[in-house]
Amino acid sequence: MSADTLTPAAAHDDHGGSAPHGTLRGYLIGFVLSVVLTAIPFALVMTGRLDATTTAIVVLGMALVQIVVHMVFFLHMTTRAEGGWSFLALMFTLVVVVVTLSGSIWVMYHMNANMMPMSGATMSQQ
Repeated sequence: MSADTLTPAAAHDDHGGSAPHGTLRGYLIGFVLSVVLTAIPFALVMTGRLDATTTAIVVLGMALVQIVVHMVFFLHMTTRAEGGWSFLALMFTLVVVVVTLSGSIWVMYHMNANMMPMSGATMSQQ
């Protein structure tokens, strides 16, 4: 069916691609999950029920889960989208980010551990 034979509304809806489209149900599920994944860490921080380390781990865990929820429900990033290329690009980006962050932390830790500490007498001479 060519675009000439379609009504203006039907021609507008024809994107010519096979990209996944969201549904109202999918967006609502994503929204509810996002609100819950935001409210739980907020409540933990505001009430102070857990110690600081456990709270930080829970908040970071919820943040990671929320990233996945946003990618699946709002960005429609699945292994089927665009023949898997968007997922492959995401994996490559994650590898680069992990290597960059872990390398930076490793370098900063070793620079801090191996730098010569300055004593009070050395500092006053400068």
